[in-house]
Amino acid sequence: MNDMAMKEQNSLGVYADRRMLRILLLGSMSGLPWVLIGSALSLWLKEEGLSRSTIGFASLIFGVYSINFLWAPLIDRIRIPWLTERIGQRKAWIVCLQAMIVLCILLWGFVNPVDNLAVVIAIGLVIAISSASQDITIDALRIEQIGRFETGSMAAGAAVAVVGWWTGYKLGGFLALMIADSLQQRGLDNYWQLTFQFLALLIVAMNALLLLIPEASWRERQAAQDRDQAAIGSLMGGEGRGILAWLSSTIVAPFTSFFRLNGVKVALAILGFIFLFKIGEAFVGKMSIIFYKEVGFSKSDIAIYSKGLGWVVTVIFTLIGGWFAVKQGIVRALFVAGIAMAATNLMFSFMAWSSEPSTLLFAAAVLVDDVTASVATVIFVTFISLLVDRTYTATQYALLASLGTTGRTLLAASSGLMVDKLGGDWGMFFIITALMVIPSLVLLWFVRDKFGFIEQRRHEQNNVSPVIAQRY
Repeated sequence: MNDMAMKEQNSLGVYADRRMLRILLLGSMSGLPWVLIGSALSLWLKEEGLSRSTIGFASLIFGVYSINFLWAPLIDRIRIPWLTERIGQRKAWIVCLQAMIVLCILLWGFVNPVDNLAVVIAIGLVIAISSASQDITIDALRIEQIGRFETGSMAAGAAVAVVGWWTGYKLGGFLALMIADSLQQRGLDNYWQLTFQFLALLIVAMNALLLLIPEASWRERQAAQDRDQAAIGSLMGGEGRGILAWLSSTIVAPFTSFFRLNGVKVALAILGFIFLFKIGEAFVGKMSIIFYKEVGFSKSDIAIYSKGLGWVVTVIFTLIGGWFAVKQGIVRALFVAGIAMAATNLMFSFMAWSSEPSTLLFAAAVLVDDVTASVATVIFVTFISLLVDRTYTATQYALLASLGTTGRTLLAASSGLMVDKLGGDWGMFFIITALMVIPSLVLLWFVRDKFGFIEQRRHEQNNVSPVIAQRY
């Protein structure tokens, strides 16, 4: 890569690339379902009189995001008949899964959560499974929009993807809360069901725009996968070696490729850090909207300060975060982000222990929290994106992202129970969540040289020809 290209890759000008608009849409499509099974479902259940503990445990449906790597190999290999040939393998999967989400949203319109809580949660689980599955192929399509050795563009793409995710989540949540509040004030009892139907229309519109995104030839990826299958099949004997070779290359090859490219020790260090890094943030995220409601803020207040203001801040600082990751280096940026996440949780303690609700303190707490969360997330996504083998993009990214989601979903499901055990002491809850980041930072300190080696290797690949770098 020449000096001019390197300068462009390390500047904010990289965001002017038209590919970033495609990635923005993909990120928005990924974030919107979290509104359905996250804040909207939680507030719906809260307003129907269900307990904090019940709402907290209902969030266990997010656990499917932590295990979607289990079926990611199938999404990497299986091509949907007829549709794949016309719009591409990745987009074919996304369209089908989005259709399932829309169907589930419509089904919610016929269910009362008080009388049929299990049905509501079951439908939410189907939405979560579909969303987690579409994330596999959305992330793969996003990564494949960027060249393998365009490190600066990859960081920018990660930043834009995060902006897109928060756009789908924050603006989707903003619209959902404002519409629900408006319909409730008009005296409609089924205001949440009607709100969900509006979100279904938004999903349909996004799918229409999805068709405009070009997809790199899936046949090239299929050819590379077939070569791996042939290599494995040559080691096997018997008439069934074709099926066994397909299963082995589909399931085993992506995992062995990850350890082979990074080394066992480095790979294990990566997995440990990814699991621990954002647990504290997840505990806060699961209960934040319940906390806002209990301290006295209305749905409109939450929509304006938590969703509307938060989205603007997230967009700005996510883009800055992508630039910061390139300039400062991934390892140093991760240290800064981890410490900042812990510190900002303490602001919510002050908010909890205030004598009366303060919109100024609310806005300040949301502002600082969104700044740190957005910067930390984009650095995290950039790091993971640079690790994957393009032959198995979907599987490897899903593996790493799912591992991070495990801590943020399965463990954080007890967040409501923790608040109850603390007697509703929200201030102490936020202090505990601030301390949760320490184990990940300790691990990062001990493996900083290994993480730095990975980043340096990627940097060196940017300065050699693609033919030579391909060998790595």
